[in-house]
Amino acid sequence: MHVAVKKLNSEQENFAAALMTLLNRDQTTEFGIDETVAEVIATVRHRGDAALYLYTRKFDGFDAEARGLEVPRFRLMQALDAIPPKQRDALQYAVDRVTAYHQKQNQQSWSYTEADGTQLGQKITPMQRVGLYVPGGKATYPSSVIMNAVPAKVAGVKELIMVSPTPGGEFNDMVLAAAVLAGVDRVFRVGGAQAIAALAYGTETIPAVDKITGPGNIYVATAKKQVFGKVGIDMIAGPSEVLVIADESVDPDWVAMDLFAQAEHDEIAQSILLTQSELVAERVQQSINRLLPTMERAEIIQQSLKGNGALIVAESRDKLIAIADEIAAEHLEVFTEDADQLAQEITNAGAIFIGPYSAESLGDYCAGPNHVLPTSGTARFSSPLGVYDFQKRTSMIKVSRQGAQSIGENASILARGESLTAHARSAEYRLDDAGANDRVELSKGK
Repeated sequence: MHVAVKKLNSEQENFAAALMTLLNRDQTTEFGIDETVAEVIATVRHRGDAALYLYTRKFDGFDAEARGLEVPRFRLMQALDAIPPKQRDALQYAVDRVTAYHQKQNQQSWSYTEADGTQLGQKITPMQRVGLYVPGGKATYPSSVIMNAVPAKVAGVKELIMVSPTPGGEFNDMVLAAAVLAGVDRVFRVGGAQAIAALAYGTETIPAVDKITGPGNIYVATAKKQVFGKVGIDMIAGPSEVLVIADESVDPDWVAMDLFAQAEHDEIAQSILLTQSELVAERVQQSINRLLPTMERAEIIQQSLKGNGALIVAESRDKLIAIADEIAAEHLEVFTEDADQLAQEITNAGAIFIGPYSAESLGDYCAGPNHVLPTSGTARFSSPLGVYDFQKRTSMIKVSRQGAQSIGENASILARGESLTAHARSAEYRLDDAGANDRVELSKGK
């Protein structure tokens, strides 16, 4: 089994267009999906639990009305006891490392007092209730539970609600165990657009939340788009992606395996090598062909690399940096002799893995930083999921009588400049009587 990964060179005549084509992977909405999702959301809003019973019978093949939407707490604890000790220890290891990392992100309220006694500041408060969507069925993602739940709990979120589709009504024990260890408060057996609707609007059983996080299929992503504004969302995630920058100092087999690790997610995942060396590109291609037949998910990897992969040769260091910033990868691995310096010079990436021992897969599970990252070039303006996504920042303003004089005069001038006279007079009412008329005339521009 072989795959000829497309090759690009920064000096080729059509390179810019070819790179744009490679990166233009917007997932077009299937015909009718917006309407389907809108109908599901409307049905859940109007019928509540009855709609969820209907959809769980239709899509998951179990009677939630008879068996219950919520997973009892004792079932969660049973799952924790049922998994092998090594799995439990590994989950706890991941929770501990992810917690330690995210504790560094915790923000504190702050304030300062000006000379006239005016106090200004910012109050940091956690969201009250957050919903976490976890893919179910054939997919098993305890790591997703940890990466979404831990920063929410570190932020101080009072209640964390988890929803997940469960064909036959049964959860994977590792997912439930991860939920317990990561601090999830309640778990419900419902998925798809209907779960997003339930979290956004609430039903008789599932409480409405302030924000929804977590990955899902196109129906889930579309539902998150449609409920945004009623609730907050983390992001609309695209296909997973990795960009590996490598030179002759790294084993090409390591590079090939890291490309495989991303490609095995699914056929639309993207794995790209960027190098200044034609020889490196050639050696990595050879490693791909030699190692691919040994992979358990070889067919998926083959289709992913064939459709979305690339080996890119940059003719200079400056061009290599420019290409990396243009790609703005979700995951960026830098495996070069000057990896530390190069990592500092690249601006756009969701997470940067520096040096040959920093495999991206470590970040997926237990390195510590969050694996929920901006995709599809959005690392140009977006950041990884973190504690700050579960906290609100409220401005605090306490103006002193003395402060109201100077601030009020200037506010009045600016307000009248915008023809908002009630604004101006509101400020003017706070001016001291002595000289107030002069100030008002001044604010009118007379």
